Amino acid sequence: MSLIIPAYNEEGRIGNTLRTVLQYLEQQPYEWEVLVVDDGSTDQTAAVVAQFPAVKLLQLPENRGKGAAVKEGMLHARGAIRVFSDADLSTPITELPKLLECIRSGCDVCIGSRALRPELVRRHQPWYRETMGKIFNVIVQLLVMRGIKDTQCGFKAFRAEVVETVFPQLRTMGFAFDVEVLLLARRAGYSICEIPVLWYNDERSRVHPIRDATKMLIELLRIRFRHWRRSRS
Repeated sequence: MSLIIPAYNEEGRIGNTLRTVLQYLEQQPYEWEVLVVDDGSTDQTAAVVAQFPAVKLLQLPENRGKGAAVKEGMLHARGAIRVFSDADLSTPITELPKLLECIRSGCDVCIGSRALRPELVRRHQPWYRETMGKIFNVIVQLLVMRGIKDTQCGFKAFRAEVVETVFPQLRTMGFAFDVEVLLLARRAGYSICEIPVLWYNDERSRVHPIRDATKMLIELLRIRFRHWRRSRS
């Protein structure tokens, strides 16, 4: 199992995150690897990660976006199952067995969801962020793909074959990359399963409610145009 953690200017919490992750994984019976992809941080993120010999550090030369960091990590990973998790562990690492069992049961892609069982969201985002998230999902359903209630939860697992097929085609480098990944997987014929997971909002979220929401909408429009054009050609 490969665990990929994208990180941008995370020196304040990546150390605690890695201690929590390694403490958990060291108790598991399967082989694993942890890769942190430093997305061109300007702080000491890389130096903190380097203090953990069991963790592989990949460094992008400049800040390219979360999608770029996840893509880099996924394609460098070697696990039969490859998982990515946000650096804040909003979904606790103890939820990992849900994803692994989902993949082992036959799903090609398994994604954590905050929408299937809202009571599992133990610490909520501010109301305006939750509202914007719901609006974003409506736009996803209308413009890109239907049937997935929460495309944006940062806790997803893929079989290695799916990674090798889908991620080289990924062109969305920002926060909306999840949508394109799932669209590509669906169009390639892979099964996608959505499962409820625990989730705790981290108030230190780096997603700006206006700036990044605008960028994500633009990315969605580009995804829609790009893949609509492909389907017509």
